[in-house]
Amino acid sequence: MNIKDIDSLTLTVSDIQHSIRFYHEVFDLPIIKNATRPSVQLGHRRLEFQTTDDHSEISAKTIVPGSAELAFETHDPLENTLSHLTNYAVEIDDGPIDYQGAKGPATALWVRDPDHNLIKIVTY
Repeated sequence: MNIKDIDSLTLTVSDIQHSIRFYHEVFDLPIIKNATRPSVQLGHRRLEFQTTDDHSEISAKTIVPGSAELAFETHDPLENTLSHLTNYAVEIDDGPIDYQGAKGPATALWVRDPDHNLIKIVTY
């Protein structure tokens, strides 16, 4: 088997509509219409949302809101990213700091979504 990439990720959240609105507004991720699960487009991938009450029969063994850690890459200058997060009243948990990302040296900062999932924002 030769795995090439990630197709989709699923986050367990407490309120799907609130989470979709957060990811759509704060990270400018388009909402996907007619997807199997409520979803937003993340580059060439799909970020799906579920709650503990409406997850599919085939899911992770333990699903709880706030247990995910994601890393997003942005091509925006760091100053623009910080300004944008401030405009949406998103608190920065840590950073910006120098960071060794998947593609090499970068700058990273960490924020949390409404369920306290940790999101690393990386700029190369």
